[in-house]
Amino acid sequence: MTAVAHEPTTPAEGLLDIFLSLDTPEGFRAELIEGEIVVTPPPDGDHEDYIGLIVSQVIRRSRTDMQFSGNKGLLLKSEVHDPKNHVIPDGTFAPTALRLYRGAEPWMPCDGVAMVLEVTSSKPRTDREAKRHGYARAGLPLYLLVDREASSITLFSDPGSDDYRQLRTVPFGTSLALPGPFGFELDTTDFL
Repeated sequence: MTAVAHEPTTPAEGLLDIFLSLDTPEGFRAELIEGEIVVTPPPDGDHEDYIGLIVSQVIRRSRTDMQFSGNKGLLLKSEVHDPKNHVIPDGTFAPTALRLYRGAEPWMPCDGVAMVLEVTSSKPRTDREAKRHGYARAGLPLYLLVDREASSITLFSDPGSDDYRQLRTVPFGTSLALPGPFGFELDTTDFL
């Protein structure tokens, strides 16, 4: 008996099928962002250093015990674009009590994620715009963006239907207040 392949019924389903069947080289990330397949190369050392500095502070100083993942993909709820966005943030933080990162699936819903983290790299516009809008539409409460070109860090909060309604940007070397459930001042002195 011959297996019958699934035939996509819409172009969006066809794109999603192609995306989910990609076999990217080791270290590369494939994401589906606003209907576009985006493949990014492995990050450089500075990129990873910024992430490490932030994770270290969150784990040590957060009022709520937090877990971190730099590998788990998020399925962003979206009524604007079809298919759903499949993104792999540079990092996600969630309260440890929720144990969100369990399971073998590479993609998880974003419910319960307290903050997403992105550090700009080869395609900074994607982090500054497309991902920001996707995270807001998905209702992710906090989006922390380290913008290496601008030498600044921005915290987006109060997600709306297509963007965050509040943001605070500070230059590297300045502290940035992270609200609950974190509840501490993120020190960016070592970002200089």
